[in-house]
Order: sequence, then C-alpha cells, then structure tokens
Amino acid sequence: MKFSVEVAKASPVQLKRYARVCGTVLARAHAKSGDAATVSGYLGKKDEFDEALGEFALTYADQTVRDHAALVAAVKAGRIKALIEEDS
Repeated sequence: MKFSVEVAKASPVQLKRYARVCGTVLARAHAKSGDAATVSGYLGKKDEFDEALGEFALTYADQTVRDHAALVAAVKAGRIKALIEEDS
C-alpha cells in the first residue's frame, strides 16, 4: 500500500521514525530469500564477492564522509539551514 507524509510539517522525532520505517520497508522489499547452499554455490569459493563488497563499503563510507563535510560547510556558509538534533 502506498502513502505519503508531509515531511516538511514533521517534527524531528516524527521524521526520524518515518525514516526508520522507510528504511525497514525498503530493506524488506529488496531482500531475497534463498537457501544457504544456493547462495553459496552462486558466490563460489573465491574471495571475489567478499573483496568487492568490502571495497564497495569503504568507497561508500568515504563518499558519506565527503557528503557530510559538504553539508556542514554549506550550513556554516549559510547556503542552507539545518536543524541540529542531539542524540539522547
């Protein structure tokens, strides 16, 4: 079932909950189930998949750091406004 939420009117707590729900639904929608033997046979015995996954994770982490730095710089320069919420 599809629905939408006016995120512009959401409080920080509501937005955080909405993001969590969206992430959970997206993860479940993209998950594939299968038996371990089939998955193992598909991946093979070499380390290629493990290495590719590790490389992707490191590249993604580096990009996330760059994106965050750009966001912080934009906020400090006054180009965008951001609500900073402290984790409790």
